[in-house]
Amino acid sequence: MNLDGLFTRTTVSFQPSLPFDELILNGHEVTGKGLDRVSFILDLIRAQAGIKMNAEVVSENNFPAGAGMASSAAAFAALAVAGSKAAGLDLSEPELSVLARRGSGSASRSIPAGFVEWKMGEAESDSYAFSIAPVEHWNLADCIAIVSASHKKTGSTEGHAIAGTSPLQDARVADAPRRLDMCRHAILTRDFEAFAHIIEHDSDMMHSVMMTSNPPLLYWQSATVEIFHQVREWRAGGLPAGYTVDAGANVHVLCLGEYKAEVEKRLREIPGVKDVLAAGVGGAAKSV
Repeated sequence: MNLDGLFTRTTVSFQPSLPFDELILNGHEVTGKGLDRVSFILDLIRAQAGIKMNAEVVSENNFPAGAGMASSAAAFAALAVAGSKAAGLDLSEPELSVLARRGSGSASRSIPAGFVEWKMGEAESDSYAFSIAPVEHWNLADCIAIVSASHKKTGSTEGHAIAGTSPLQDARVADAPRRLDMCRHAILTRDFEAFAHIIEHDSDMMHSVMMTSNPPLLYWQSATVEIFHQVREWRAGGLPAGYTVDAGANVHVLCLGEYKAEVEKRLREIPGVKDVLAAGVGGAAKSV
């Protein structure tokens, strides 16, 4: 589910006078691995467009970066759209999704609109994301409980690299098609109870892998776990809400849109929750 109102805005300018690529993120120059990842995507764009100029990339988020809120996914989706346009390329949505995926797997899902599925594919060119339902299909809201806005010490890329050290990873991967089918069906039929169950189950499995990797990764904080308990109690009491957590401490609490204000209010009352960002279902990545 792509989000409305939480965004990454990126501009790309290829300039013959630049001696190297430059990246400005939220007003600060970025070098090292962060710039290397951006240059890798720019190199793919340059090769396809037949240009050799370096580029200035200026990007800003209106939500915390590196805190388990898919900032890399948003960033590389925006970079794919802005960079290809600046280079004069006219890429289709699947082609943009493939390009964004090369920077961050999750970025492939940030290209299409609404409710999105990432196709595994059998080759480089056919692993991309596509919409399974438009924005207006289901009025859902995502209330993101900010437990920590700090940049996490271990990023998702590093976490993926050690996932195979967990004895649970093979079982998680083998079961992925079943969970995907359940989630897709719940979305298409607008079955919130089934939807909440599967997103929580999938999130718990992912973090179980992290916690049993070598070295172990434990992103949760005490407030994270308290939100889990509260959300399940709310749902048992009739409030349609379910949680999921990316690689971080912050919790996405999804609910039916008409309950967004109530869920946001309750989250703010939980000790340790510093802020709540609320968003509805969002559209596709686009040039503005």
